[in-house]
Amino acid sequence: MSQVETPTQFFFTAIGRDGARKRGLRVARDESTLAEALSDDGLLLLHSRRLPQWTAGAANMPLKDQAAFNDQLHTLLARGVPLIEALEVAGSVVSSQTKDRIERIRGLVQSGASFSDACEQAGGFDKINIMVYRAAERAGDLAEAAARLAITANRRRAIASKAITLLIYPAIVTSVSSIIAILVLVVVVPTIGKALRDQGQELPWFTEVVVSLGEGLRDYGLWLLLVFGALVTGAVLARKFVAALGLTVLGKLPAISKLRLVMESARFFSVMAAMTKSGVPLADALGVSTGAVSHTTLREQLETMRRRLIEGALLRTLIEQVTALPLATRRLLIAAERSGDLDAAFDGLAEDLAIDADNRSERLLAFLEPALILIMFVLIGTILFSIMLPIISITKNVG
Repeated sequence: MSQVETPTQFFFTAIGRDGARKRGLRVARDESTLAEALSDDGLLLLHSRRLPQWTAGAANMPLKDQAAFNDQLHTLLARGVPLIEALEVAGSVVSSQTKDRIERIRGLVQSGASFSDACEQAGGFDKINIMVYRAAERAGDLAEAAARLAITANRRRAIASKAITLLIYPAIVTSVSSIIAILVLVVVVPTIGKALRDQGQELPWFTEVVVSLGEGLRDYGLWLLLVFGALVTGAVLARKFVAALGLTVLGKLPAISKLRLVMESARFFSVMAAMTKSGVPLADALGVSTGAVSHTTLREQLETMRRRLIEGALLRTLIEQVTALPLATRRLLIAAERSGDLDAAFDGLAEDLAIDADNRSERLLAFLEPALILIMFVLIGTILFSIMLPIISITKNVG
């Protein structure tokens, strides 16, 4: 059998159509594959350097590429196109970073490997995809499995998009209001404070505090900027810890806690639907799907349910004990278990919870918009009031 080269990381220098040089990192099998991938991006490879194998990493395939790849596979395989040819076409609908990985999968399949094993060797596919592919190959239903994984990836993208929107909007408003407040404190407040002091005006204590703060920011601005830069760098390096801490703090708020639970539940049921419909045993599906849940209470209860299910407990009894899920959801699952239609219940719950998460996100954004504007008004208004207070006093005295 032919040997397929393992993708490695290259540091490259290329030139664009406008004559500008570009340097960067790109994963590829070899230099010719790298040149072809850069050509697709409108770049001409000048020279490259192969980096050590460990720098290539095994980053997961983006959800957008997962959805496009599986959707294309489903369309072609369902119409009788051979897997090798379907992979060739599917490689053209993903990003350039993923294209080389798909080409490697195609090479492994041509060499005699099964599709699921090829995906596992190429990397970038999580356990969910691998298990679904493997079960589908045994059942001879790879096209439908690809369709289910495409739906799952699109659902996960929608949920992730809502979460990012909820984080970006407050961050933008908070950043803008903070920058305006700092500019007013550093530029405007010390100037007006100095003018009032030169006139012999006695400043109220509140105004003194704000003026002193502005002067401190102006005099030690460089050092404060360095400290801020160090904090930002530390936060980026420890972003997983910072994100976990942020989720813990925000999770204490009732509205955000409920929204997070709905999002986590939607993701869990979406994964469960894809796996059980492909023939993955329920206990195995629970073991993998629970890993996609970050909500602590829900994850712990699901892990307990799986462990006790393996020990021989009744599923309907175990479902009742997952109190993190709403009562209506548990009742629906119990009814589906009795009728032997759990996979359809998982699919329906995933769709319903995704809609619920969308509605809750819109309501939360509708509440955050005026709340953040009010906070910005209070922050900047407080600074302006501290300056206007002595000016109003002077005006009265002059009168």
